[in-house]
Amino acid sequence: MSLIPALLLFALYFYLRRKDRRMLRNGVVLVAACYFLMIELSNLLAAWIPGFSLIFLVVLALVPLAVLTLAAALIHNGVVMMRHEGRSLGNLLSLALGFLLIALPGFALVLVLTMNAWAIGLAALLFFLCSYFGVVFVVVLSYAVAYGRMSEQAKPAGIVVLGSRLIDGAVPPLLRSRLDKALEVYGRTSPRPLLIPSGGQGHDESRAEGTAMAEYLLEAGAEPSDVLAEDQAVNTEENLRLSAKIFADSGRSGALLTVTNNYHVLRAALLARSLKINSEVVGSPTARYYLPSAFLREYVAILVEHKWLHLVLCIPFIAFTAFFVLAILAQG
Repeated sequence: MSLIPALLLFALYFYLRRKDRRMLRNGVVLVAACYFLMIELSNLLAAWIPGFSLIFLVVLALVPLAVLTLAAALIHNGVVMMRHEGRSLGNLLSLALGFLLIALPGFALVLVLTMNAWAIGLAALLFFLCSYFGVVFVVVLSYAVAYGRMSEQAKPAGIVVLGSRLIDGAVPPLLRSRLDKALEVYGRTSPRPLLIPSGGQGHDESRAEGTAMAEYLLEAGAEPSDVLAEDQAVNTEENLRLSAKIFADSGRSGALLTVTNNYHVLRAALLARSLKINSEVVGSPTARYYLPSAFLREYVAILVEHKWLHLVLCIPFIAFTAFFVLAILAQG
C-alpha cells in the first residue's frame, strides 16, 4: 500500500516545516509524499473505473507531445523576454531550455542507433542526468510555490527589501512591486518596523539601489525614522548580511521579514537560513512573461550553491553507466 508511506511523509513534512520552513529538504519530502499519494489514487481509480489502465497508457503516450508543447512555450517565452528585457544570458535561459528539450531526445536516439557501446552509454547517462535534474527542478518549483503561499509567522521588527537594477536612476516596476509589498506590511504592523531597502550601485546605474528605494519609501509615506538604506550590497547574500548588521546596529530587536519578488523567495529564504539570519521571506507579484526565465535563473543558482551535493548524488549514475558500458563491451 502506498497510502501509509504517503501519510508518514506528509506528517514528516509538516513537522519539518514547523521546525524550519527555510529548508529545501522539506520540498523533497513533500514531493515524495505527493508521489506516493498519486500512486494510491491511481490504484483506487484502477479498481473503481473499468478501463482506467488504458486511459493511463494513453496519457503516458501523450508525454512526448506534452514535452514538445512545453518546449514551444519556452521558446516563445524566450522570444518575448528578448523583446522586453534584451539579450542577456539570463534572459535567454527559457529559449535555450526549449531548444534542448527538442534536441536532446533526437541526439540520444542517434547515439543509440550507432550501436556503439560508448555512444549508448552516453545516451544512458544523459537520460539519468536529465531525469535527476528534472526531479530536482520539480522539488525546487513545488517548494518555491508552497513556501511562497505560507503566511507570515510573526510581526516583523524590521523589513529588508532586496534591490534590483534601476532604470535611468529610477525604480522600475519589478522593484516597485517589492517596495509596495514592504509598505503594505509596514502599514499594518504595530509598532512600525524598520524598513531597510538594500542594494549597491551597479556598473550601469547612476546611483545606489538602496538610495533610490529609500527615496521611494519616504515619498510613499514611510516615517524617516523608520527607513535606513543599505547601499553597498552587490548580491542577495550581501543584501541579507549587510541589512542584518544595519538592523542590529539600529538598536531594535526581533524577527526580520525579507521582501523580494515571488520567483526569488525560496533562494532568499535558503540563504537567510545558511547565514543564520532570523528572517522569513515573502514575495511580491511579477509580470507573467518574466517568471519562466527568472525562475530558471533561481534554479540554476540553487544548483550552483549546492554543487558538491549534486555532484555526489550524480556519482551513482556515472558509476552505473560505466558498469553498463563495460558489460556491453564484455559481451561483444
